[in-house]
Amino acid sequence: MRNRRAALAAIASAASLALTLTACGQNSEGGSEEDKGGSDGATVGIAMPTKSSERWITDGANVEKELKAKGFKTKLVFGEDDPDQQVSQIENMITQGVDALIVAAIDNKSLGNVLQQAKDADIPVISYDRLILGTENVDYYASFDNEKVGELQGGYIADKLGLKAGKKGPFNIELFAGSNDDNNTRYFFQGAMNVLKPYMDKGQLVVRSKQTALNQVTTLRWDGGTAQKRMDDLLTSSYRSARVDAVLSPYDGISIGILSALKSDGYGSGSKAMPVVTGQDAEIASVKSIKAGQQTQTVFKDLRELAKVAANMVDAVLNDKKPEVNDTKSYDNGSKVVPAYLLQPVSVDKANYEKVLVGGGYYTAGQLN
Repeated sequence: MRNRRAALAAIASAASLALTLTACGQNSEGGSEEDKGGSDGATVGIAMPTKSSERWITDGANVEKELKAKGFKTKLVFGEDDPDQQVSQIENMITQGVDALIVAAIDNKSLGNVLQQAKDADIPVISYDRLILGTENVDYYASFDNEKVGELQGGYIADKLGLKAGKKGPFNIELFAGSNDDNNTRYFFQGAMNVLKPYMDKGQLVVRSKQTALNQVTTLRWDGGTAQKRMDDLLTSSYRSARVDAVLSPYDGISIGILSALKSDGYGSGSKAMPVVTGQDAEIASVKSIKAGQQTQTVFKDLRELAKVAANMVDAVLNDKKPEVNDTKSYDNGSKVVPAYLLQPVSVDKANYEKVLVGGGYYTAGQLN
């Protein structure tokens, strides 16, 4: 398992022999932790962004489960949305001698120096869901087809407003995007704009706030409270005498904040119907909101499958094999094109959530009540 492990084993063996010769016959049977356990005793460090989001807790648990099933030991840490804390955590895991790293970056441009340390220690790095930028020291990328996520969101809005069926509108829409330090943000937004911009150009969709550029609509750290404040401001400044027909939201946590602002402005009561509001990750709170007729849609990404992909990549790399990939062109991180395996997302709304989420075993019916 990799030259580094062979070298470590040789060092350990030499050290053991020296101890045997000098310890007056003392028994050194048993070896070190490095020699024990499944998968040759290898330990995988897992760095997740935060425990404040349901999805990252789920990701951490799923990745650990898949790695342990393959016989690996694990070290799981959460950076609590603090880039410096995540860097420190990764440094600690390198010092502790992990054999591989799976990293879901908080700030995708902040990891260059620490990943050089990983490279110097011959530790392979799997970029998990969020592509790490600006460094050659990323071996593989495990994620979903992120542009497809945005296309599903944009397509759902166009369908629900009747634009695909030929309705001319105009309909009022506001745009939200994810965190500006997450590379996925631009893919989600671009995917949605692939669908929505032609309708905007024809005047069938109108952004009354005029905020249409990506840098105008990002939401730092994907924070729901930040989204709620921005939606409040938009309603006050642009919708005193008009109604919102749709809101492009890239993530369920952002959607919850948007919905709070809308409800405070009277949407969802009386004759003021809720606009179409999209989302992503099929978090329990948002699925319940969809059931209740508030949030309209979310994009489901089966995190169980993503964990399997990442675990399989680690298993292959540490056993000197090439991991399975299905995209070797799309994900240029500024220093290299990172070979990737991309999974397919699924649009979920009130009509199909039971079939997809409960029927697929992702949630129980009780969890969504």
